[in-house]
Parts: sequence; C-alpha cells; structure tokens
Amino acid sequence: MRTKWDERYGDAEYAFGTEPNDFLRDETGRIPSGGDVLCLADGEGRNGVYLAEQGYTVCSVDLSEVGLEKANRLAVQRGVSIETVVADLAEYAVGEARWDGIVSIFCHLPSAVRASLHERVVAGLKPGGVFILEAYTPDQLAHETGGPSSEDLLMTAAALGRELSGLDLAVKREVERDVIEGSFHTGRAAVVQIAGCRPVV
Repeated sequence: MRTKWDERYGDAEYAFGTEPNDFLRDETGRIPSGGDVLCLADGEGRNGVYLAEQGYTVCSVDLSEVGLEKANRLAVQRGVSIETVVADLAEYAVGEARWDGIVSIFCHLPSAVRASLHERVVAGLKPGGVFILEAYTPDQLAHETGGPSSEDLLMTAAALGRELSGLDLAVKREVERDVIEGSFHTGRAAVVQIAGCRPVV
C-alpha cells in the first residue's frame, strides 16, 4: 500500500490538487480557533496547509513519505508550516483528549481498521473538539469518478454514526455532489459528510 501511494504522489503534479476539500472549507469554522488539528491521510497536504493558513497548528499524518514531502513544500510555498508524521493509521496513536480538531478527507481504510481508528478519534478529541469527515459511499461505485473499488473501504452515514457514537453529530448525511480535486477525483460523486463535536461534560 505504501508503494502505491508513493508512486501516485511521485509526479510533480499534485494528484488531488492543492486546494482544500470543499466540505472541509465549509465546516472549518466549527473547529475552535487557533487550536491543534490532526489531519488523517493528508497525502500531499492540501487540507493541512489550508488549515495552517487559517491559523491552526497542524499535524498531517500519512503512510507516504513522498506525499508528505510535497505537503511540506506546499506549506513553504504558502508561507506556513505543518508537522508531518509518516505512519500507518492502523497503528497510529491519536492520543487522549489531545486535539481541538481531527480531519478525515477521503481516508478510506478497511472497515475493521476504520472502526478502531474512529474509536481513537473520539478519545483523541478534547471536550469541545470537532471531527470533520468526507468520504465516498458504496453508491460511488456506479459513478467511477474516483475512490476505492472495494465496498469494504467505502462508508455510510449509518455505519459512521455507530463508529462515532461518542460525538454529537451536527452533520450526518449522504449526498451527491460534484467533486473536482485534481486528476483522481473529478465528476459527480456519492459522498458521506460528518461534522461532530465531543461533548463538554
């Protein structure tokens, strides 16, 4: 898997572009201002760099060192800095009550790995911390405009509701929209969108 992503990110062109995900841009304001944000599977850094531009302290985690090298270059070009960590999300220690925000944009993992990660995500948010996710649903298989070909790697709102049961979900929906992100995500797409907050007890 690491080799696949190193090869995809090996070109000079940014595979998914350099602009942030639309849903993330719309929902960023939910994350406490100036907080610490963890970006999961951040690849070439378009989302992490955008968040750094908004004043957040960002840690971008990805399996691909090649992708994260490009993320750091993009950060320098934009006049910001991010921390980058090469790690397998199946094993990555998110921490306990560590983050003001955690972001997962098209982070497609086997369902068992994803469920474990999302348990760590809920625990890793500070009270009042916010989780933002966009991913493809199984309906995306009919569109063929990007994303995995295995249904086990795709997500539904119902499954995510169960996996994120410790959060108050302000947004939990499946929609169809145009996703135009570089050469690998282009066209009409079926996605699930989540924005949730860890309750302040």
